[in-house]
Amino acid sequence: MSLLPLPTDCETLRLDRPVEYVLRICLHRPEAANALNTRMGAELKQVWDALYVDQQGVRCVILTGHGEKVFCAGGDLKQRNGMTDEAWQQQHALFELAMIAMMNCPVPIIAAVNGAAYGGGCEFVAAADFAYAASHARFALTETTLGIMPGAMGTQNLPRAVGERRAKEIILTGAPFSADEAFAWGLVNRVVPAAELMAAALETAGRIVANAPIAVRQAKKSISMASQTDLHVGYRYEIEAYNRMVPTEDRLEGVRAFNEKRKPDFRGR
Repeated sequence: MSLLPLPTDCETLRLDRPVEYVLRICLHRPEAANALNTRMGAELKQVWDALYVDQQGVRCVILTGHGEKVFCAGGDLKQRNGMTDEAWQQQHALFELAMIAMMNCPVPIIAAVNGAAYGGGCEFVAAADFAYAASHARFALTETTLGIMPGAMGTQNLPRAVGERRAKEIILTGAPFSADEAFAWGLVNRVVPAAELMAAALETAGRIVANAPIAVRQAKKSISMASQTDLHVGYRYEIEAYNRMVPTEDRLEGVRAFNEKRKPDFRGR
């Protein structure tokens, strides 16, 4: 029994396991274009915290949105209308904690962008480990058109994905851009027809979960350090991450399976 089990009673999310080892998280507020409200922020934080404490058999996460038109429209401005400064800042503090928890999630996160990803929705895409998008998807960080600015790692993750100059153009204009532009600029890894999006994400997730889970988690952490420190410090971090795998059963199994010309059976130990 996990000390912090995955929630089973979410109001704004739908969680399921479409295949073994894969957790699919669907943003589910169809009445509000899957916009991020206080409840969704709390529920996302609960999911990411649970996976941080105990992966509970999850080796890859697919994050998507309900329906065929919208991934996530960003913050729920109807809920925010008339909020006091104090209430706004308290809600945003919750969103900050949820985003930090997402960034700290030890298992890979694939964003399957099924439609418009605006504001915080676009920030979710940038925060994922990588993303696939339906061909009709649209993206934008519209905060400056509303008198605010991105506040869910957008000014940090977007430049890492598309470069500083492109990120400035996107954020300072607030202008929307297409899935093809998102691919050309580096925000998404692949653009596919809408009907093929989930199959493509599941296929890639399947390749990830077939690999040794400790190795995948350690590699993810090490890659994430690459843009946060200099080359030599990053390499020392890489070696520490590498050495974590030397005494594992999975390393022995991987070598045995290679020599026996069979598929390895990784147990995460």
